[in-house]
Amino acid sequence: MEIQAKLPEKGRDLRLDFFRGIANWWIFLDHIPNNVINWATPRNYGFSDAADLFVFISGYTASFVYAKMMLDRGFIVGSTRLWKRVWQLYVAHVILFVIYIAAIGWVALRYADPDIINEFNVAVVVENPIQTLTQGLLLRFKPVNLDVLPLYIVLMGFFPPILWLMLRKPDLVMIASLVLYFAARQFGWNFSAYPTGSWYFNPYTWQLLFVFGAWFALGGAAESRSVIKSRWLLVAGSIYLLFALVMTMAGRFESFGAMFPKWLYDAFNPNDKTFLAPYRVIHFVVIAFFITRFVPKDWKPLESKLLDPLIKCGQQSLQVFCVGIFLSFVAHFVLMLSWGTIWAQLGVSAAGVAILTAVAYYGNWSKKQDKPAARSPKPPEAQAAAAPGA
Repeated sequence: MEIQAKLPEKGRDLRLDFFRGIANWWIFLDHIPNNVINWATPRNYGFSDAADLFVFISGYTASFVYAKMMLDRGFIVGSTRLWKRVWQLYVAHVILFVIYIAAIGWVALRYADPDIINEFNVAVVVENPIQTLTQGLLLRFKPVNLDVLPLYIVLMGFFPPILWLMLRKPDLVMIASLVLYFAARQFGWNFSAYPTGSWYFNPYTWQLLFVFGAWFALGGAAESRSVIKSRWLLVAGSIYLLFALVMTMAGRFESFGAMFPKWLYDAFNPNDKTFLAPYRVIHFVVIAFFITRFVPKDWKPLESKLLDPLIKCGQQSLQVFCVGIFLSFVAHFVLMLSWGTIWAQLGVSAAGVAILTAVAYYGNWSKKQDKPAARSPKPPEAQAAAAPGA
């Protein structure tokens, strides 16, 4: 079949690094319970949040990185490179999974606090360790806050044939993704979890944002340019974002929520995150279109020192994400010991962000050390001395 997708322009798009970095910061802050600092994250001001942004950028980046490889070197090579990345993600998840459970268990024993085992959904490990760890390796058992990475692993694992077809029929793949999304919502499809229940991030519905990111990278943004630049989207989108803010605040403050009709309040509260409610998808698409409109690829602040920490965190996303998940548990534990004062909340949040930034800078420096250093040319005198017959 003829290639119909439009590959992104060459060169690194710092917008992806910036927004992936800030998504990692937001995820870390959101995972700290009873932390006033997470009021700085978008989950409090609209229907979508950092998880939506993370999945969208993951799909965008996967297509950006592997599409040209699949075209130049074939489906088999492109698929194996994608699955190599899946293996890296899986190994990172297993390491994080083991360390996370060990840390929670140590805290529970050291401070005689068995409630924390139930709070983080690891009590079943104590009751049935072999079966639970086996199910953890199969991605069916997930302690609290360890849901995003398994979703990413599954979406990336099934991505090779989707990418192959999207390069040839991008709009058809986007339509098929929508059909699967609505079918999963209609029939309640989801992956089963251990010991009971289902996945918090339903892969059948969350694939929509991942595929949308890939479609957006492979020509969807250009195809939607007239809509993105239109005045009606600016007006209607702004009104919708304001409505989302009001409905989200209604869910946060009981007295404010009581001012609205029950049918209207119940339609948006609680926010349906597991099955990725349509109002949540629309909210994110409006934000993505607005960002595309007002933040061009050559936006000057992206090259400033002020935003460099966020960009570095985006460039070293996997390490930063895993460390952030673990640090959110550490921060929660510290707040439990310090009675959760406002200064303690500010302190653990700032310290965590600082550590994530340090991890990102170290990862960037370490990656450079793995590359062979470019040899500087010898001065003319040395070249003459080394010449034959000199």
